[in-house]
Amino acid sequence: MNSQWKRFLESQSALISAENEVSFVCDDPFPACALFDLSHLGLIRVSGEDAQSFLQGQFTNDTREVTERHSQLSAYCSPKGRMLANFRIFLHQGDYFLQMPRDTYETILKRLPMFVLMSKVKVTDASDEIVSIGVAGECAEYLLQQQLTSIPGKPGEVVQHGEVTLIWIPGEPARFQISGTADAVSALWSQLSKEAQPGNRDFWSLLDIRAGIPTIYRETADAFVPQMTNMQQIDGVSFTKGCYTGQEVVARMKYLGKLKRRMYLASVETEARPMPGDELFAPGSDSGQGAGRVVDARPSPGGGFELLAVAEIKSFEENNLHLQGDNGPKLTPGSLPYGFDET
Repeated sequence: MNSQWKRFLESQSALISAENEVSFVCDDPFPACALFDLSHLGLIRVSGEDAQSFLQGQFTNDTREVTERHSQLSAYCSPKGRMLANFRIFLHQGDYFLQMPRDTYETILKRLPMFVLMSKVKVTDASDEIVSIGVAGECAEYLLQQQLTSIPGKPGEVVQHGEVTLIWIPGEPARFQISGTADAVSALWSQLSKEAQPGNRDFWSLLDIRAGIPTIYRETADAFVPQMTNMQQIDGVSFTKGCYTGQEVVARMKYLGKLKRRMYLASVETEARPMPGDELFAPGSDSGQGAGRVVDARPSPGGGFELLAVAEIKSFEENNLHLQGDNGPKLTPGSLPYGFDET
């Protein structure tokens, strides 16, 4: 963690563990107007004159569409077409940044440079250099408009403000990410915190879950083809961009295959917190691969947990999915904010 940012957070009553996990003691763990530290997300910088063409040959999405005004979701796949990581890509001061959980970014940080070869590209760790925070709630647009001359107009859009990059992150309520130098972000935090209340990592991840945005963790790396996690529904896959690692498998699923599993939103009442990669069970399922797996789960304001899970379409439609065994806690289906197509 950036040492200057760490000192600032501590001055704001943040509790920071030896592993640099940040938490706040909150009267309300789900504040209506929330301010988040995003240090749990790692950042990889990709720079150099060949950066765009290099990334174009690596990821599922068309990086030519990443501009100073537009960010995108994308994924990095194995040759078998399964996601090793997924992330948001954005430009900040002319360089590309890939943002993902710290437990997957370390793998990608080591793997990606292996394919640079003769390209004029540099891949570096920017996690302790660039600071990121989030703000969410009906207050978000108003508060940012008081501090910045302009803000993005729709999800995925980006606005650059000198040392700061502002991104509208999809989901409801409106939420934004602010990335930049420790000085600039600290100054914004100080102003925003006059009205917004600190929220913790679980709440930010819950907003991703409700938005139907999957997160790949170490436990689920190399487990899912992008279509299984609805990446094509949230503009995380381009089927026209050309070749990238795993592209043949991803394209075959679209044009020749039949998707038997996809990602769903659900809730569950259980004392034991569901974890990424936990197996799902469906009585009577004849699949040798199990009924599904948890993608991510977070505490719900109403009790229990809300989660995203990749599951057999048949078992989900029959409302027949359980944790911990055929007779374990039953998942209650929810509704994603987008529909499905056949791929």
